Amino acid sequence: MKTKWNYDIIFLSIFFFSLFVSNANRAEIQNTATGEDEYLLAAEKMPTPVGGFESIMKKITYPDMAQKTRTEGKVYVLIYVNEKGDVDDVKVVKGIGFGCDEEAVKAIKKTKFTPGVDKGVSVKAKFSLALAFKLS
Repeated sequence: MKTKWNYDIIFLSIFFFSLFVSNANRAEIQNTATGEDEYLLAAEKMPTPVGGFESIMKKITYPDMAQKTRTEGKVYVLIYVNEKGDVDDVKVVKGIGFGCDEEAVKAIKKTKFTPGVDKGVSVKAKFSLALAFKLS
């Protein structure tokens, strides 16, 4: 009886390990397929919004639902800017809901950026940003 129990533990250990490895590989393949690896996390000059970061905040309209529920906080996003300064993608890393996440993404996608520069060449870059939603 003791041997069967040991085999069960070994079998379950192998099963969970293989499940973990297959999920890790799947995530790696997904990142490569979306082209995330093409975007630099650090460059000599990172992208900046034309008109400054205030220009993004001016494009945000506080969502009605967020106003009604008195929702305040920060929406954290990951912004992918190509070598022309256009926004290729925006991903919400941590949101506050009630329409604020969508409003942040919409405002960023409307914004033109100066492209990132590395070794004198315009490059694709990604960076994170926190947008504060505060009721007056």
